[in-house]
Order: sequence, then structure tokens, then C-alpha cells
Amino acid sequence: MTVVPQKLIRSVLPLVCTALLGIALGGRAPAQQKISAQNVGQQTQVTFNRDIAPILYRTCAQCHRPGEAGPFPLLTYADAKSHAQQIAAVTKSRFMPPWLPQESALKFADELRLSEDEIARIQAWVEQGTAEGNSADLPATPKFVEGWQLGKPDVIVKAAQPYGLPAGGSDNYWNFVFRTPVDRTRWLKAMEIRPGDKRLVHHANVLVDRQQNARRLESEPGVGFAGMELTIESEAFDPDSHFLFWKPGSIPYVQPGGMALRLDKDTDLILNAHLQPSGKPETIQPTLGLYFTDKPATKHPILLQLENDRLLDIPPGEKHFVVTDDFTLPVDVDLLAIYPHAHYLGKDLQAMAKFPDGRSETLIHIPDWNLNWQAVYRYAQPVKLPKGTTISMKFAYDNSDNNVRNPNDPPQRVVAGNRAADEMAHLWLQVLPEISAQAKRDPRTEILEAMARHNLQKNPEDFEAHYNLAALLMGRGEIAGAIPHFAEANRIRPNQPTVNNAFGAALLAAGRTEESVPHLTAALNARPDYFDARYNLGNALASLGDFRGALMQFQAAVRINPQDANAEANLGSAFAEIGDTKQARLHYQRALQLNPNHELAKENLQQLLSEPSPP
Repeated sequence: MTVVPQKLIRSVLPLVCTALLGIALGGRAPAQQKISAQNVGQQTQVTFNRDIAPILYRTCAQCHRPGEAGPFPLLTYADAKSHAQQIAAVTKSRFMPPWLPQESALKFADELRLSEDEIARIQAWVEQGTAEGNSADLPATPKFVEGWQLGKPDVIVKAAQPYGLPAGGSDNYWNFVFRTPVDRTRWLKAMEIRPGDKRLVHHANVLVDRQQNARRLESEPGVGFAGMELTIESEAFDPDSHFLFWKPGSIPYVQPGGMALRLDKDTDLILNAHLQPSGKPETIQPTLGLYFTDKPATKHPILLQLENDRLLDIPPGEKHFVVTDDFTLPVDVDLLAIYPHAHYLGKDLQAMAKFPDGRSETLIHIPDWNLNWQAVYRYAQPVKLPKGTTISMKFAYDNSDNNVRNPNDPPQRVVAGNRAADEMAHLWLQVLPEISAQAKRDPRTEILEAMARHNLQKNPEDFEAHYNLAALLMGRGEIAGAIPHFAEANRIRPNQPTVNNAFGAALLAAGRTEESVPHLTAALNARPDYFDARYNLGNALASLGDFRGALMQFQAAVRINPQDANAEANLGSAFAEIGDTKQARLHYQRALQLNPNHELAKENLQQLLSEPSPP
């Protein structure tokens, strides 16, 4: 048999930041008087205990408390009074609390936005002299969970080696590879990320690596590696499904019922951390806390990405450079969360949905983008998007002196790239496809195929779109349709081992055996321990009658993965073809030990046992 990988390649951007969750106050706050900007000065005395403490406890204290990332605590009257002018200034400008989306009909969970009344109340309190007020009006100080927020994790994993953060420099992205200590498939309902010293970590994002690809990027096991954007490969159809992220003040997100994340034996977790130098050498060694559930996933969300990075070529001085993209949904979905992403030139970021009946609705609008406060935003209620809905993004960039966040002085030409000084135009959406009993295909494959075709319309040179479309077509048996896209992916990246293996496997499945051999060989030249390529090349050589060559490939495959029954059975067949029936029997027996129902090994072993043993 021939193994035809259905591997998906995904470039995964660090998904950062979440809104801070609301805090139970431990008691009901007294009713607050309504104050507007127009009647400040005419109202009664505004006090900390009655009017200001509830605001700070709800929106500020999660970060502004000892041990967290806020530069000073805001838990007491003395704390607030000593920073009163600063609090008034940053809340009036809406710099704090950090909440970027403009208010709209669609509500996000745990919004941190201050109302106009709350901002006016803070201004009045400061202008009136920062009165403390009656102690009876003070609500209970919020209670915070010390240590692990969800209790002791089921499994705790620590980075194998610490990372030495240099004293200076700009953006520093480091990837820690965690070997997940599970001996069987487990279902993850929550993950708590402890990145180390919170002063030094701007945000962090966890990626699931089922093929241990990231290990190849380490100079030695456990040391990690640098990089902002990663490519993750999945051997089987296994599209991205969850946002796993951390920023100062965030609370672990517990996945809704039925949406746990699958973790298999030998799965790696990659922590992509954005670190901030402190002016002196520091050491970072993160820890992950894993919380499991016995309930397997029954709902399978998927992450969609709209983007148009190839259009990013922003001239210096350009104040309003616009990039757009749109995608029409091929199936009904519920929109669960959204994450827009740009760098320092991003100014106005907007996403819209145009429904089949002609209606339009704003999914998110950030009129004053700030990279430092980006976030994944979860909707308070799922947003139903029927089949035929067109999702569009419109991102505007400011590369002029007017942009106070412009990293270049004077402004310079900026193009797409992974550095913070480059730019990106990405919009990620987490959607849950509706499952129909009449559906003939997994709706996730329909979405991914439509996305790949859409990306190829935008850019015929899109490597990932060609590869993923080929893998999806191959997965449903459309070999003839898959081969041209594998060929294009191979043309764009001729030395990519995954592409060469998959292209070779497709050619082999199509009966074009001689054409498959150079591609499978190229895959092994780039990655000698590539099990799939060894196995497929063994099959190709056997089909061409080169049984000794096939024998060498199957022997290597068994060394790489001694638990694969197919490789053992084919190795037995290769020995049988060269006349070594003793070795053939041993490997057929080994295949049956691994898989007692392996038909090829069972039939061939019975045939060998019925024949007389060689002298």
C-alpha cells in the first residue's frame, strides 16, 4: 500500500492578548450617580469609595496589583490618589484601560471599555480634590487567586532550558518547545501560561505541533529558537481550531463544553513569546499548566485567515494606505472570536459581514490601532453567518510623521514581513461550522478548500494555498486534480521535503512511478529521517522491481518508526522477494504483533508457512 500524506501547512501568526476578564467584587457596589461631561461641577461630591473604586476594581486591578504587569497597584485610596492626575489623563484619552474596538451592536465578552459617564466621574473626582468618602461606601477589595488560577493543573510542564534575554535591543521573539508528557490521547479544556517574569513578557502564544517540526529548528534539544512567525505541519487533516494566548492580566480561558483540544502522545507545544529587554540581562523559563477533561471534542471550530500582505508596499509619508480582502463562506458558521493584526503603521482596522440578503454588519472596528494592546476578542454570543456571507477586511496604514508609533524617523518605505518594523494585514476568525446530517463532506474541508482557491485567485504564487488545496483534493481521492497543485508548490519551493514527499506520493498513487522517485529521493536528501518518504520510496522501488533498493528503504523506515505495522509488513515482502524467507517470516510476525488484523502480513505469512523451509 502507499501512504499518501494529507498534510496541511499553515503559517501561524503569534496570536496575542486577550481582554481582561471581569472580577467578582465580593459584594454589591453602592449605586453610583450619573455624571456627564456637561454637568461636571454641578454634581454632588464624587468620592473614591462610592464612585471610583468600583471602576478601578472592574477594569484596572487585574493588572495593577502586586506581582502583575501594571507599574503600580490600584487597590486602595492611597494608591489611586497618588496617581490621580495620571488616571484622569489616560482614561480621558482612552489609552487606559486598553480596549481598542469601537462600540457596536455586536458585544464582546468581558469588555473593558469605560462609559462616558465613568470617564466623566473620574475627571470630576480629580477636579474636586480626590475625596476619599464614607468607608461604608467602599466595595469589598477584589479577591485574586494566587498561584494557578484554575487550581492545581493535571500536568505541569516547564521549558527544558531557560532563555537568556539580552539587556537591550528591540523586538525579541523566542520559541520554547515543550515535550508534552501524555502517554495517550488527552482532551485539553484549559491551559494556563506562566511565561516567567511578567515585566519582561509582552505577550505569548501557544501552537500545537503534532509532527514535532519545531524540534528541527533547535540547535540542541530544549534550547528553543528565535522567530516571530512559524509554520506548523499536520500529517493528517487537522486544521487550527483554538486561540491559545497570554498577556499580562489575562485569565486562563476554559473551552466551552464539547470544544476541548486534542493532545496526542508525542505532541509538542510551542510557546512563542514576545519579550521586552529590561536594560540588564534576564533569564526566562516559562511553565505551562494543562487541565484535562474526560469529554472528547464534539464541536470542531476552525481558524480562518483573511490577509493581503503582498499589497503592502507603503511609501514614506503616505497617511492613508488601504489594504482589503474578502472571503465568501461556503457553509453556515457561528463566529466565535476575531483577531485583527497589523504592526506599528496600522491605523484603522475594520471587518464587515455582508449577508446574502444584502444586510451588512460591523464585526469589529478599531479606529485607533495600537500594536501594544492588540487582542483576541470573543463575542458575548456567537454571531450567525449563513452560507454566502462575505467577510471583508479593510485596514488603513499611516506611514507619515503624524503617526507617533511610526518606528522610522524619518519615515521609510515599509513592506510585508515578520519583523515589527515590517507590516502585516491579517484578520483571523474562529468559526464553528454547522453540521448537517445531509452533508457529504466535513464542512471544515469545504471552508479550507474555498479559502485556498480564494488565495490562489489573489496570488497564483501562494505556496501554502497550492499545497493545502492539493492535500485536500488528495484526501478525497481526486489525485488528478491534486497533482498540478503539488507541482506548483514544488516549483515555488523545490527543496521543501514535505512537498517533494507528497508530490512523489501523488505521482505514485497515479501510477507515474518513475516520476515519483526523484521527488521522494529529494525529500530524503533534505530530511534523512523522514519516515513517510522512506516508506513511499520503498513502495516505488518495489513497483519498479528494485527489491533490494526497496529493502533498504523499508529497513530505514522501521528504524525510524518501529511501531508501524505497514512498514514491517512491506519489509517482510521485500525480504520474500529476494528469497530470504526466514527474515520475511520474522517481519510478518512483527507486523502482526503490532496489528493482529493486518491482512497483508497474515496472508503472506500463511503462504510462507505452508511452503517448505529452505535447506
